[in-house]
Amino acid sequence: MTKMMAGQALVKVLEDWDVDHIYGIPGGSINHTVEGLYLEQDKIKYIQVRHEEVGAIAASADAKFTGKIGVAFGSAGPGATHLFNGLYDAKMDHVPVLAIVGQVAQPVMNTNFFQEMDETPMFEDVSVYNRTVTTAEQIPYVINEAIREAYRQSGVAVVILPEDLTTKEIDYEPAKTPKVVANNYSQTVDSKAIADSLKMIKEAKHPLIYAGRGLLGARDELTKFSEQFNIPVMNTVPATGVIATDHPNFIGTFGRLGAKSGFEALQHADLILFLASEFPFANFWPKDVKIIQVNTNAFDIGKTVDVDYAIIADAKAYLNDMIATGETRPADTWLKANQENKANWDKWLDEQAEDDSKGLNPEAVTKKIAELAGPNDTYAVDTGNVSEWGVRGLPMNKNQRFAISGLFATMGFGLPGGMAGALSVPDAQAWSLSGDGGFAMVAPDIITEARYELPVINVVFSNSRFGFIYYEQAESKQHFYGVDLTDADWAKVAEGLGGIGFTVKNKADLDEVFAKVKDLQANGNKKPIVINAYIKPDDPIATAFMPLDEKLYGADTVKAYSEKYHIDPKTQPSLGELLRAQGDER
Repeated sequence: MTKMMAGQALVKVLEDWDVDHIYGIPGGSINHTVEGLYLEQDKIKYIQVRHEEVGAIAASADAKFTGKIGVAFGSAGPGATHLFNGLYDAKMDHVPVLAIVGQVAQPVMNTNFFQEMDETPMFEDVSVYNRTVTTAEQIPYVINEAIREAYRQSGVAVVILPEDLTTKEIDYEPAKTPKVVANNYSQTVDSKAIADSLKMIKEAKHPLIYAGRGLLGARDELTKFSEQFNIPVMNTVPATGVIATDHPNFIGTFGRLGAKSGFEALQHADLILFLASEFPFANFWPKDVKIIQVNTNAFDIGKTVDVDYAIIADAKAYLNDMIATGETRPADTWLKANQENKANWDKWLDEQAEDDSKGLNPEAVTKKIAELAGPNDTYAVDTGNVSEWGVRGLPMNKNQRFAISGLFATMGFGLPGGMAGALSVPDAQAWSLSGDGGFAMVAPDIITEARYELPVINVVFSNSRFGFIYYEQAESKQHFYGVDLTDADWAKVAEGLGGIGFTVKNKADLDEVFAKVKDLQANGNKKPIVINAYIKPDDPIATAFMPLDEKLYGADTVKAYSEKYHIDPKTQPSLGELLRAQGDER
């Protein structure tokens, strides 16, 4: 047992849980926690962000990249409220984050003191664990319990610390209990569920796998299952990389961030294996398809779409048990047509990348990133049209890691996520992809990347508009209002904040700038880089509804859609046409 300041003991507990960095801004109500960080600076790196929101988003991104808990802090009042955006992102995407929140000293609580507010109820909705400590001695215990609960419930734990308690000297002894973080889900699945699943798969003509974030880390199992049963795979956007993006059985995703191959597969599927996800747009799937849903959380089963068969189990264990049966299904016309459809879609995206006759296409930018990206790189992708380009164009075929604000979909995720990638996976290149709207919200924290020598490559897709909302206003026939953006020279901004800035406007610029970036990184560059890419302001191709099958939608509808998005039906035949050509009609 050792005597030390309670603020230092708090940091010792973080060390025991293998936390190696923490984000925040000092303040009068949290100064002795910061003092604890100073005393333990050889064990934990304190990252001084320029806005607590950035720190909380980065903590959420840490957890998404690694599965390890992310940690951020804020002082009482505004420091606390600034954390909310990142904390809600972590809550909605079910990742473990610890928020350490300052509070005024106990003697002045409830006296309308400067920056005092009742913080406990404020954090009730966002957290799975929410406590205000009442003695200095309990601080290590409460921090330890908070981390356990964040891991156990895959959510946000909040600990509120009156400042006078962190200053006190206490007797500190590390907890002996092992730091167990695994959820003890059953690794076996009911045999009847396996038998019933096999029966439903064999009866289906057009089965489809729809995989969610819960299968991240189970790529081998998902790939083997897909190959053994010859079933095409789709994934939710937050689960990007759950199967290699260059695997022939991978056919993309569904919705506004999706692919032609993904949209059309759903229109012809008769069975969906809905695995480890609570995909919020599942209610837009066709209504006549059968669904088997596998999830550890009973509450998530049937939450977004009615299902025909529910299995409460770990999806990885389910796949292993299905594989162990030795059963299979043939590589039929369904699989082959989906593979061909995806290959045609990829070819079309590549054609867009090569054409800058009317301005730079965003596909050219993501193609260039793919050329430079390494096998272990991290990608943090912001919310907006940039989400579409990232999902469709970034390579996730080796050990790359992908993070996005999934259910909460907050703008401003990209830059903090890039910072988190550089800190959490320091032996690889960190990338952030942002639109000019989202980047403007968090741009000052390029200073943070510069201060801590984090050579993140921040790519900004500039089109002087909130593109995602512009499209929505167009679709609903509103006036375009509030969606135009005043342009800024983000390359110069980067230089002013301690980074390196480049501007690109065409493919020649891209080639030149990426060659320079490659050279910089190869020579040990330690500065953040901002590439301001001026892209065509055109809307991305609408993939939530892709009427390209004349039999389903009529010739006039197909013609109008094809002309609007410059798709040649001869080189992009619909999945229905591909199936019918092989005599496969559902």
